[in-house]
Amino acid sequence: MNGPEPRHVSVLPAEVLTLLAPAPGQVFVDATVGAGGHARLLAEQLGPTGKLIGLDQDAAMLALAKPRLEGLNVSLFHANFDRLGDVLDEMGIATVDGVLADLGVCSDQLDLADRGLSFQQDGPLDMRLDTSEGEPVSDLLQRIGERELADLIYQYGEERFSRRIARRIVEVRRTTPLETTQQLADVVRRCVPWPKGRRHAIDPATRTFQALRIAVNDELGALERLLKQLPQRVKPGGRAALISFHSLEDRLVKHAFAVRTVWEVLTRKPIQAEEPEVERNSRARSAKLRAARRRMDDSENDE
Repeated sequence: MNGPEPRHVSVLPAEVLTLLAPAPGQVFVDATVGAGGHARLLAEQLGPTGKLIGLDQDAAMLALAKPRLEGLNVSLFHANFDRLGDVLDEMGIATVDGVLADLGVCSDQLDLADRGLSFQQDGPLDMRLDTSEGEPVSDLLQRIGERELADLIYQYGEERFSRRIARRIVEVRRTTPLETTQQLADVVRRCVPWPKGRRHAIDPATRTFQALRIAVNDELGALERLLKQLPQRVKPGGRAALISFHSLEDRLVKHAFAVRTVWEVLTRKPIQAEEPEVERNSRARSAKLRAARRRMDDSENDE
């Protein structure tokens, strides 16, 4: 395997394989290739007669994953997962046997300071997962109104101090543009008290960073568009599995799979990592895996 070894560790790998049950000769989509961990596991099960189609909106992640997937029958595309249908049409494929989407940010993306996805190291306040389009967070924070900003932080970050944070951001930007992750993190930390008596409490800036990342990447809108396409793109009897990392995503997935005329739910409750995996990979702690099988009938089209 050539190229640098990715730091990212895929979550719930055994559970993903069990629920998706890839078999030789089938066609699967990994809609969020990331560093290629899940993609390699799936492609190995599909074998040389099968096919894995990999999508990622971050070209840097595709470059990182490519060496990891050498020798396997994989086609990679620089595309957000909401373009699943376009990619399949481009390949002349109507339906596939399975789709996986891991909605978490890759650890290797967090390591890139110039992406601005983490406040663990200082960098430009960008947060775009595809730097070829959209506006960085620094531009968003410079133009958005206080009330809209507060609503955004509350809705996407579930941050109860959102109004205090928005007010302070607007005060600061009048004299100093917020252009780095450290600037923003410091502003937020002055507005949100650290939980008392909790040794492993999350950083007060975490929810605000999450909210802004979701906003500039339209993550929930893209997820809704993916979920809407799945019934037409997963063949009857085929399977779909999605791994979410916060309640906003998990709620959308749960509701989409609840349409009983379309899906047979394979996970009555979301599957979460056992403690040994969490000890090896702390990122797995918040992961929730839901899966469903496409029903064999087309009764939903009769309505």
